[in-house]
Amino acid sequence: MINQEIVLNYWNYGFLYFTALSLVAFSFMGIDKNKAQVQKRRISEKQLILLALLGGSIGIAFGMLIFKHKTSKKKFYLGIPGIYVLQCIFLFGMLYLTF
Repeated sequence: MINQEIVLNYWNYGFLYFTALSLVAFSFMGIDKNKAQVQKRRISEKQLILLALLGGSIGIAFGMLIFKHKTSKKKFYLGIPGIYVLQCIFLFGMLYLTF
């Protein structure tokens, strides 16, 4: 039998991880938008996608909406929601397996 207190502790750490990474990803979208406007060196799309894959997909998605940035790029307007859906499936699967 799995100790539920330990499992809940891990879920709390996971929540903190995803929240922190989403805030970082959101900030990166804002920074990249600003750099695009002043024509400075940009944050690469690979780095933004990697942040989404590592758990910052919500931050990237909100960054797209709020900063209106990368919204015309297919890999962002289709890829980021796809990554988010896969992460949700994974998390709900983990939740189902632990309880």
